[in-house]
Amino acid sequence: MGWRVRAIRGATTVSENSVAAIREAVHELLDELELHNQLDMDEIVSITFSVTKDLDAIFPAAIARERPHWANVPLLDVQQMHVAGSLERCIRFLIHFNTPNPEIEIYHPYLRQARNLRPDWTLAQAALTSH
Repeated sequence: MGWRVRAIRGATTVSENSVAAIREAVHELLDELELHNQLDMDEIVSITFSVTKDLDAIFPAAIARERPHWANVPLLDVQQMHVAGSLERCIRFLIHFNTPNPEIEIYHPYLRQARNLRPDWTLAQAALTSH
């Protein structure tokens, strides 16, 4: 089987709408992503970050670009569609990447209050990291 495009989802929340709080949460989320996934930055097609309407202190993509090897990754920030009663102060990402191994295990990091968005994945991820 040849190369295939795969996707990784992830999300986290922040305590407040500040540069410091958003920077801390984005770095924590990307640290978790890199720790548990075998990503080659040259194989990433693109990353879309979305934020809820209550977060506007800084772009998550600007924070990602501060990281080693992230400067040439195509990044985009968008505002998440607002739904009344949905999780507040939330940052999500969707990463598309090429892989020569389409069976590669993917870890989808959901941190802090965002764990509640995908409890099914949170339990599966806990089993993956306990190996």
